[in-house]
Amino acid sequence: MMPADLETDAERLRAAMTKALAEDGVLADPGWRAAVEAVPRHRFVPGFYLPADERDGQGLTVWEPVTAELDYGRWLAAAYSDTTLITQFDGDEPDWKSPQAQHGGAPTSSSTLPSLVVRMWADAEVTEGHTVLEIGTGTGYSTALACERLGSADVTSIEVDPHRLEQAASALYGCGYSPTLAVADGLYGYWPEAKFDRIVAACSFRTVPPALLAQARPGGKILLTLSGWLYGYARVLLTVNSDGTAEGQLMPGTVSFMSARTHAAPAFGNPAHWAAGLPERGRAARHSPERITAATEQAFHLRFLAQCATPDAQMTTVGEVVHLADVVTGSAATITPTEDRWDVREGGPVKLWTRIEAVLSAYDEAGQPGPETFTLHVYDSGQHLRHPQMPGLPLPRP
Repeated sequence: MMPADLETDAERLRAAMTKALAEDGVLADPGWRAAVEAVPRHRFVPGFYLPADERDGQGLTVWEPVTAELDYGRWLAAAYSDTTLITQFDGDEPDWKSPQAQHGGAPTSSSTLPSLVVRMWADAEVTEGHTVLEIGTGTGYSTALACERLGSADVTSIEVDPHRLEQAASALYGCGYSPTLAVADGLYGYWPEAKFDRIVAACSFRTVPPALLAQARPGGKILLTLSGWLYGYARVLLTVNSDGTAEGQLMPGTVSFMSARTHAAPAFGNPAHWAAGLPERGRAARHSPERITAATEQAFHLRFLAQCATPDAQMTTVGEVVHLADVVTGSAATITPTEDRWDVREGGPVKLWTRIEAVLSAYDEAGQPGPETFTLHVYDSGQHLRHPQMPGLPLPRP
């Protein structure tokens, strides 16, 4: 049973979270501050996972289930923390009546941290009078904030997972919100409610879905995250033109979202099998792989640029050896450290690391420009990333 003073406890913690977000500058818009103050996040996260302090014997992260029944204080405190709460792994809906610890796995649904949720709506320049399409309902918390600000009649939210949507719908309706909800693939938007003033995606796409351009009004804006099989990410706010094209600048920061399920990376097999077919003799690398793997904001940006150069490549590290594999063309590469350099071996029709090195060199020659200096142009035939000092962009696909 829930404690009798649950709502009092929740209101106190919600006020503290709102104050902290305001002090951090997240809630500069009074409309979004009022929404955060009003929406009870705990109603949308009855169960979630938090990482344990130590990994298991195989080195995997142990994710501990958290519910009010298991640990009321931990559950409510986490619900009102500025933290992303994982609610599902590998597309399997947990049994929250008898939840079990999760060892490893790929998160497939979550309640995004509140500061990022508010930032998304604010970055999309959503305000009263706008009709919005949200792609990725998730737990429904973000949807509730939009309903609180705009009114339920102007909010449409779609979710590919019917179980997730069912739980989100129950929480939304229980809190008095009644947006248009549907089970649908965000790749195709939602034609029955189009056209929209704003489209905001809480998942990432390899390319901008053409349906979203067609479903936005001229002058409307689309906020989404681009990603790919190298797990490079970039956020972009596109403005849709009257001819159906769109353009916008990349946004700074290190925000990443789970991939739309139809855009998730395919399995590529055993790295050793790919490496076995490479030439025995390699060459000295012009750039270290650490330039795209380091835990820095610049490396985060460079990984996205590398991904633009090799859109079908995947990367993994075995020991100290970095492996690249391209399931589309059959190309592969390894980058291996020696005493004083990195050695590159490449095979197949696309020289994967050579392409990435070309982008890294062009980036350095251009003065290492930030994300906000790159412009994305989207057409019916595809999308191109451009920069005035990097004439090699857009890069041709293999």
